Amino acid sequence: METDMTRGNPLPIILKFTLPLLMGNIFQQLYNMADTIIVGRFVGPDALAAVGSTGTIMFLVIGFSQGMSTGFTVLTSQRFGAGDENGAKRSVANGIILSSFVIVLMTVISLSFMRTLLRVMNTPGNIFEDAYTYISIICMGIVANVFYNLFSSYLRSVGNSRIPLLFLMFSASLNVVLDLIFIINFKMGVAGAAWATNLSQGISAILCICYIYKKVPVLTPKRNHWKLNASDTTRQLSVGIPMALQFGITASGTIIMQSAVNLFGSAAVAAYTAANKFQGLVLQGMVAMGQTMATYSGQNYGKGDIGRIRHGVRLVLWTEVVYSILSSVIVCLVLPYALRLFFSGDVDITEMLPWAKTYIYLCAVFYIPLGFIFIFRNTMQGCGYGLLPMLGGVVELAARLITAGFAIRLLSFPLACACDPAAWLSAGVFTTLSYVYIMKKVEKSRENKGLV
Repeated sequence: METDMTRGNPLPIILKFTLPLLMGNIFQQLYNMADTIIVGRFVGPDALAAVGSTGTIMFLVIGFSQGMSTGFTVLTSQRFGAGDENGAKRSVANGIILSSFVIVLMTVISLSFMRTLLRVMNTPGNIFEDAYTYISIICMGIVANVFYNLFSSYLRSVGNSRIPLLFLMFSASLNVVLDLIFIINFKMGVAGAAWATNLSQGISAILCICYIYKKVPVLTPKRNHWKLNASDTTRQLSVGIPMALQFGITASGTIIMQSAVNLFGSAAVAAYTAANKFQGLVLQGMVAMGQTMATYSGQNYGKGDIGRIRHGVRLVLWTEVVYSILSSVIVCLVLPYALRLFFSGDVDITEMLPWAKTYIYLCAVFYIPLGFIFIFRNTMQGCGYGLLPMLGGVVELAARLITAGFAIRLLSFPLACACDPAAWLSAGVFTTLSYVYIMKKVEKSRENKGLV
């Protein structure tokens, strides 16, 4: 079920590959939404706020680990596009070994400093212990999360986006069932939600491993491949480290934003959490399109067809503009109804709605530059360039830091909510200019080598 993205009309190929990714991303979001909805309805709004207050930390820890391991798969995509099967197998084994080191390191670091981080983030006292319990258990499951994303990324690197979707659909459904059992039957509270997530993602990882071993020989290393290769390690780290830092830097900015939101109490945190989860679900099309462009550009870069990369990007940008406009309309119209999913009937939604509307209405205006970030960033990373995408994360961090600083100083909730739009607009401009620069650099390099 591998897909060669170096031939044929780009847009149909890209959209066909994106659809399973979109569905997979939606189910991935349902992991977290199931936690927040079930916790909010069956444990209470304070428990929902506790889970929501750790979302940015979760993005930091898990995102950093995922960014590193996902970066390792770019080399596999390039070698598959170039027809180098032995090199692809070697890169798979090398990536697994490197990811194992990342898992151990991130697990130890995250568990060691979690309480300190929660205090720095101004986590409200009435939700502190629940927040610590939830995020600590999530960090214990970094191994499941990283290996699922690593192996599903390996499958996508050779053009297979359907199988990860099927496994994710199964495990997302399992996550909901386990949430209900652990939270309602076993009365485990937020701990039950965290363990349900870890177990479900662990099963996804195992299913991916079994499928690769039996059905995808190009991704199945042989015994002689299971050792660190100096050249592969250098190339994988050169992409993986910037991708991890990009996630880490972006997450640091969202942590600063969460710190500003936390100042307004658990009701504001709960409303913001629900609105953010709903928005994240609607925007998964952007994420999926970006993931597709990483594979598309990786394969075509490996083949040396830079013109095809440019053509594909132009087509996808117009698709993203249309998607962004539709998403803006949807989130604004559906928000009042979506918010009710997260709270039981005894919670006054009219108290939550003004907080949620402030965040969503500000964000909806800036979906187009956010879409550009996903397209350009993933395209550059697929071509093996990680530094400028990482610096785009630095721009996001700076924008959020400045906006959050004013929000905290002025005690302004709208300014706290504006952290995301400020980051998207500034990083969108920076990433667009970076893409133009990188493409010119790639074409000039190939001209100098006489490859054009």
